[in-house]
Amino acid sequence: MTNTPPTQPMKKARKRGLNRLSGLRNLLVGLRRTFYAKVMGMDLHPTVQMSLSAKLDRTFPPGVHVGENSYLAFESRILTHDRTRGLYLHTRIGKNCFIGGRALILPGVEIGDGCVVGAGAVVTKSVPPGCIVAGNPAKVIRTGIEVGPYGRFLTADATESALAEQGLT
Repeated sequence: MTNTPPTQPMKKARKRGLNRLSGLRNLLVGLRRTFYAKVMGMDLHPTVQMSLSAKLDRTFPPGVHVGENSYLAFESRILTHDRTRGLYLHTRIGKNCFIGGRALILPGVEIGDGCVVGAGAVVTKSVPPGCIVAGNPAKVIRTGIEVGPYGRFLTADATESALAEQGLT
């Protein structure tokens, strides 16, 4: 039998402001996701999380596909149609992806599993798995990344814990 010291639990950031209402927020997001999936016909995995201000295209709802454990941040937009060109295309986001605030995913784009899309990015072309993309138009800025659920970097918990230990969160 080995004597290994007990691991100390990771310290989490303190809930402040509207984060105190996370239970209510989770309920509203769940209702919204259910409405989009059951009534509008979008393909949203039950574990998809999204900001209440994220916008999903309602002109061609069957074209919206979002994989498990993906997160759509504030004011992100997923488009499936382009009226000027008469396009109605399927737009797919893989599993374990993070779509940054105010990012725009254009019709027909496929984002691979484990991708992070930077805030304000305009994604005009499909993105391979395990990449970070940013910019307008979005370009791959890093490949071969590994993320956990919701596009969270594997070192994020340790970083958060270190900041919480220092009282900076």
